[in-house]
Amino acid sequence: MASGFSWGQIARLGLVQTALGAVVVLITSTINRVMVVELALPALVPGGLLGLHYAVQTLRPRWGYGSDRHGRRTPWIVGGMAALCLGGFGTACATALAAHHLAAGLALAVLAFLTVGMGAGAAGTSLLVLLSGGVAEGRRGAAATIVWVMMIAGFAVTAPLAGHFLDPFSGARLMAVSGTVSVLAFAVACLAVAGVEGRGAAPAAVQKAPFGAVLARVLAEPDARRFTLFIFVSMLAYSAQELILEPYAGLAFAMTPGATTKLSGLQHGGVLAGMLGVAAVTAGIGGPVFGSLRLWTVAGCLGSGLALLAIAAAASAGPGFPLRAAVFALGLANGVYAVAAIGTMMGLAGRGDPAERGTRMGVWGAAQGVAFGAGGVLGTLCVDLLRLAVAEPLRAYAAVFTAEAVLFGISAAIALRLAAPASPARESALAGAARLSLGTGFEAR
Repeated sequence: MASGFSWGQIARLGLVQTALGAVVVLITSTINRVMVVELALPALVPGGLLGLHYAVQTLRPRWGYGSDRHGRRTPWIVGGMAALCLGGFGTACATALAAHHLAAGLALAVLAFLTVGMGAGAAGTSLLVLLSGGVAEGRRGAAATIVWVMMIAGFAVTAPLAGHFLDPFSGARLMAVSGTVSVLAFAVACLAVAGVEGRGAAPAAVQKAPFGAVLARVLAEPDARRFTLFIFVSMLAYSAQELILEPYAGLAFAMTPGATTKLSGLQHGGVLAGMLGVAAVTAGIGGPVFGSLRLWTVAGCLGSGLALLAIAAAASAGPGFPLRAAVFALGLANGVYAVAAIGTMMGLAGRGDPAERGTRMGVWGAAQGVAFGAGGVLGTLCVDLLRLAVAEPLRAYAAVFTAEAVLFGISAAIALRLAAPASPARESALAGAARLSLGTGFEAR
């Protein structure tokens, strides 16, 4: 089909991300909380388990290559979702078991979290490859926006509903809720993807070369290698503040836990506003400048760096500093950076050899997963180490925020060297995203 996927088919594929988000949010929020609070385990336990989930993302290139070998992405999406849902239910079972038999529960948790990581990686990589090959150039920015927001919708819908049915809490109730979410998520994903690949996408070229040769060829491409570095550095900067921003606000401004939670919500609201702001400008103005993915990527990185510098200066400025405004600005710039980078990733994957798209997307997915996992660990580790070296704890936080700002500056410099889209259609991809996103109701988590 020359025109690629229709808007309806793109939205259907976005439902796969919704299902993925529904399973993952229970693991990162509910399971994490139960282990720390109800089971009184050290926070390092769920942190280490989540680290396994990110560590296994290094296998994404191999899963992408597997879909290249078969020439079809749907079986990998369905298989990945099956593993993800099974692993998600397994984490609930492991948590309930740990309440009575700690060693057995933790052993099962290790297996379950590894399964979650493999499932999310296989399904997510193949889904993005399917979109990059089946979506017309002028719709890639819109498709990136849709699937990103629909994943957030999975978070937003599942968390409160699951919380309602979890009270009064028990291990059996946790397993029942998790099992129900997993079954529904798998059913939604299967229905969403059924028949789409056959009707909307051109037959994929089948990869016959060995994995090592294909991976070496992808990494030898200057554009692919440069974008891999950009993804790693920018995601490292993006994720390093996630676990330290709320403690910093509590120490520097004596905010209560409820107030810092609202601060986090304000940041996510800024992310949404950034996405919609880019959409509004590209729809109203567009053109080679304001419709440029590279321009918005660079602007988002520089804006994020400036906001982090402002947050770092907050402690020295005192109680009168507008911390909420700075945090909102950080979210705003993050949103601009995120939507532009995802659109660029789809465009670069779609530009390459069709028989190597899965491997290429897997390389970028691996860089993103590893950087995201490492960012949270390094951010907290650096704060702890610096607090041993400086008398004032707030200076430790400020130093880490400043380092993140530097990383965003480096990311902007790398983004300036990324290859510009080869056609005006790709440059106007975000204009399509704007027109679509402004006509739909988005909610941030």
